[in-house]
Amino acid sequence: MIPLSWYLLVAAVLFSIGLYGVFARRNAVAILMAVELILNAVNINLVAFWRYRTPESSAGMAWAIFVLVVAAAEAAVGLALVISIYRNRDSVVAEEMDLLKN
Repeated sequence: MIPLSWYLLVAAVLFSIGLYGVFARRNAVAILMAVELILNAVNINLVAFWRYRTPESSAGMAWAIFVLVVAAAEAAVGLALVISIYRNRDSVVAEEMDLLKN
């Protein structure tokens, strides 16, 4: 059986890569992909703790499915916003999205 620490290490690496992607990228689509990496790291943690804590209960899997549903909704709404901004401005650079400023 694989120890819990290995799952946590993989989740921490994924979370770190996602966090770096959110802070370092300028493209809005790349930022959305980095947020998806962060949510996948959270899912790995939820399932790993569920498996090692109480495998009889299905609470961990229910939370993981809930996070997947939220991630799918976030991706759909986020991509719709990015496409709408691209049609208006011909760019998806996050620093140029200042439509609501003042």
